[in-house]
Formats: sequence, C-alpha cells, structure tokens
Amino acid sequence: MEQLNGDVLIELAYTKMPYGKYKDRFLIDLPEFYVVWYNNKGFPKGKLGDQLRMVYELKLNGLEDLIRNIKQKYPNPKTR
Repeated sequence: MEQLNGDVLIELAYTKMPYGKYKDRFLIDLPEFYVVWYNNKGFPKGKLGDQLRMVYELKLNGLEDLIRNIKQKYPNPKTR
C-alpha cells in the first residue's frame, strides 16, 4: 500500500465506489458492514482495493470524520 500523505487522503475523500449496490457513493460513506465484508472476502486488487483497505482502517479506528473534514477544507483535486 502506498505511503499515506495529504494528497492520498484528499483523493480518498473524493473517490466514489465505481460499481455495485453502492455505486457513486463516496468510499468513506459506504456502510461499515460492507467494508467489513470486503475485509473478510478480500479487497479488490489495485488502487480501489488500497483505498477500501484505508477506509476499513479509518472506520475501524473511528476516524471517518478525518476524511469528511478534509473534504470540507480541500477542493476536489480533479476540479482544480
């Protein structure tokens, strides 16, 4: 998994689920049971899997507000 830095967290704040029942929902807003299910089943390969793993760790440690605060303070890097 890549080194955590501000840019990674800003990108995570604006990343949406690309498929499935929760398509277009921000990853940090996915239901906890769904992220836990991925943890038990196995995360997808690649960047999405890394991001879902980060979301799992954030939710596990009660740090979802960290990402929500980042979203309020920093603009979406794709719209800069």
